Amino acid sequence: MKGVLLKDLYIAKSNILVTLVCLIVLGFGLSFLLEGSAILVLAPVASTTAVFISITSDAGSKWNKNVVVMPVSREQIIREKFVFYVLLAAAGFVTALIPCIILMLAGAGVTFSSLCLYGSIGMSATLLAGGISLPCAYLFDPEKSQIVFMMSFMASTGIIAGIVLFINLFLPVKEHILPAFNIVLVISVIWFLISCRIAAAVYQKRDIA
Repeated sequence: MKGVLLKDLYIAKSNILVTLVCLIVLGFGLSFLLEGSAILVLAPVASTTAVFISITSDAGSKWNKNVVVMPVSREQIIREKFVFYVLLAAAGFVTALIPCIILMLAGAGVTFSSLCLYGSIGMSATLLAGGISLPCAYLFDPEKSQIVFMMSFMASTGIIAGIVLFINLFLPVKEHILPAFNIVLVISVIWFLISCRIAAAVYQKRDIA
């Protein structure tokens, strides 16, 4: 799996670098308009686009057909995309933390609790969307996959809203907003792991090229 990860990193390295630099610049720029830590909602989502670049590249080069002669199973190919997705989301999150921490130390209104809250929301939306879009990326052609990718993030916001409303039945969200969104994050992680296992099991038995 390490070799497949390195292949994807090589293909998408320029996109990844541009995205990470933009996140740092945007983090400082947002501080003049909004609370600086709000960038943590966008950062994980924006940084995962390279995964779909790699999937599109694989489809265009017929790499998935050629790889069957190599010691890499279809299950490993699918799992690698999920791992790659998480690594990119984490890289985007950590990168966005740089301007946020600088702003917090400079007394620009960024607090530790706001970092936790916006970070939890951003990672929850990213994992929920990834659990939807990654399996679908192999069901459709590259153009349709891009549409599914965008729609999955819109769907994730609705899912988060629904989960929060459900939690509010048992726990007043306004008084416990951070614990509530931490519960959402845990649910998102579980959903992402389940999606990975299901996708790996299904695509192990079918053509993913």
